[in-house]
Amino acid sequence: MILSIFFVILLPNSFGQTFEEYGVKVETVADNLHIPWEIVFSPDGRIFFTERVGNLRVIENGQLNPEPIASFSVGGGEGGLLGIALDPNFKENHYLYLYQTYNELFSTFNKVVRYKESDNKLSEEKILVDKIPGASYHDGGRIKFGPDGKLYITTGDAGNYNLAQDINSNAGKILRINSDGSIPQDNPFENSLVFSYGHRNPQGIDWEPNTGKLFESEHGPSGERGVAHDEINVIEKGKNYGWPDIIGDETKNGMINPILQSGDDTWAPSGISFYSNDKISSWNGKLFVATLRGSHLKILDVDSSQNKIVSQQDIFVNEFGRLRDIVSGPDGYLYLLTSNNDGRGSQLGNDDRILKISPISKYKSEFSDLSPLKQYHKGIEANKISCKENLILVLKIDNSPACTSQKTAQKLIERGWGIQ
Repeated sequence: MILSIFFVILLPNSFGQTFEEYGVKVETVADNLHIPWEIVFSPDGRIFFTERVGNLRVIENGQLNPEPIASFSVGGGEGGLLGIALDPNFKENHYLYLYQTYNELFSTFNKVVRYKESDNKLSEEKILVDKIPGASYHDGGRIKFGPDGKLYITTGDAGNYNLAQDINSNAGKILRINSDGSIPQDNPFENSLVFSYGHRNPQGIDWEPNTGKLFESEHGPSGERGVAHDEINVIEKGKNYGWPDIIGDETKNGMINPILQSGDDTWAPSGISFYSNDKISSWNGKLFVATLRGSHLKILDVDSSQNKIVSQQDIFVNEFGRLRDIVSGPDGYLYLLTSNNDGRGSQLGNDDRILKISPISKYKSEFSDLSPLKQYHKGIEANKISCKENLILVLKIDNSPACTSQKTAQKLIERGWGIQ
């Protein structure tokens, strides 16, 4: 219930939006972005990320460079400038890899291109994989280096279901290449980039640190068949994951079922990341899944030895809108990309954004007795906030709202927090 009483309390911007139930706060790293798609961290501290509209951007010394370091002409729809990866030896060779959708005459394709990066400039373009079937949707696009040093590439079926089962097509697959674009000798099919097949639109990949198993997130047919069945899969070399022959828990000889599927619900899972750090100790070892239509961050407790999901939890439900990517940073924190400007979301203010998830700091603990105090990010309209019973809505100096009690608001004032 929103009361007609409003305070403006001067809370410092660094305070962040706190979620005491999870022991974390969420802060904005960069905002007003154009559909950020994937993010990577360089050894020198810079953060590179792609914007689907065709921009490659960098955050340096904690500040977003105002101009892209490169811009590309890209295909539209769900395609564009999508995945980005840095070479495992980036510190020495400065190789940077991009997944791009492009139009050629009346056709759409995807390609993986390697560049040399120096002083925020790209040179020495080399196309590693070209003519991956593309479309205005189902383009896949995630690229990551695995623990084996090979580059893994997710590709969608480009709207042509049959391509996913065609070993001679690179669509609807997870591909695996050497860093120079050549075919690894131990790939499962002779003279083929294909690592696994039978995929509709794979969106996220990451490796469980202890076992080295490859996990994948995939969009189910929520559009063309009117059903959902989004998937989390454990990917094995040379295996068939069923699309379009089976979905969800359906079975067919020689085809692999997901370890988790959404049934008739739709999450639209996107980027995934295993978190391996004690900074947020309760999350150590968990698999995180960013969801688009689900508008939440899914936390999965995985038993990798049995390929089973032990438990799952949804957090930040509808707090930040559509979530495109989740990555564990070298600083031990999690980084989250929103996707509210992609034509399917509702802008929440200063979208899109890169968010940092970190444990509640010692600074916050000084006010641990000041509860309840739930904060919302700047840009959410006050009349859209519904505070719990017996709480009032307050406005911070930056116009970001928070829910608290009259007593807590008074304590903040007594401790020197200004009011307008």
